[in-house]
Amino acid sequence: MELKNTVAVVTGANRGLGRHLATQLVEHGAKVYAAARRPETVDVPGATPLQLDVTDPASIRAAALTASDVTLLVNNAGTSTGATLIAGDLDDIRHEMETNFYGPLATTRAFAPVIEGNGGGAVLNVLSVLSWMHPGEAGSYAASKAAAWAQTDAVREELAPRGIAVTALHVGYMDTDMAAVVPADQKADPADVAAQALAGVQKGAPEILADEITRYVKQCLATTPTTNPDRA
Repeated sequence: MELKNTVAVVTGANRGLGRHLATQLVEHGAKVYAAARRPETVDVPGATPLQLDVTDPASIRAAALTASDVTLLVNNAGTSTGATLIAGDLDDIRHEMETNFYGPLATTRAFAPVIEGNGGGAVLNVLSVLSWMHPGEAGSYAASKAAAWAQTDAVREELAPRGIAVTALHVGYMDTDMAAVVPADQKADPADVAAQALAGVQKGAPEILADEITRYVKQCLATTPTTNPDRA
């Protein structure tokens, strides 16, 4: 799809990758609704702040009514609590699944008929290398992203006849608040990741692998898991 004159909703647009995606869409000539739970925190020149909490159905419905001209939905909002699956707090695990799986599903369900009514368009889901790699110390987050990957593939098939392309963005650590404790040399530049993502959307690519670690892990999916990957 051509990004110029596209009308986009970007969730989690007040910081990190979401802010870069919203900013670059504006630079491409798109009309952008920069969505966040607290729209007063949005600072994207040229974008329209939009209140949207992906865990609140009423908020999603209201956003879909406001952004009634949308042709591109970017499901970027996410969370990471650091919970493990066995010892972690179940409330944290549920919160990650609500935000990272049910959140993009709910927004896609709300906006798909809007996009279809506007002549078709696209959905971009921000996923992770942890969709495919599942370390114990990030078990909850990895499980939510693995579920979101499955959702993305199924929704792509379901929405194709309605003129809506669905693109998955997979990436490892980025230089954002969520990965603040990770050494800088292990993190990708979110501006570069955003540029790759939007180039993929323009081409209608089903999948974007934004960094070397993600490409390596994707290649290894057919291998047998080790009993203890840290000591293998």
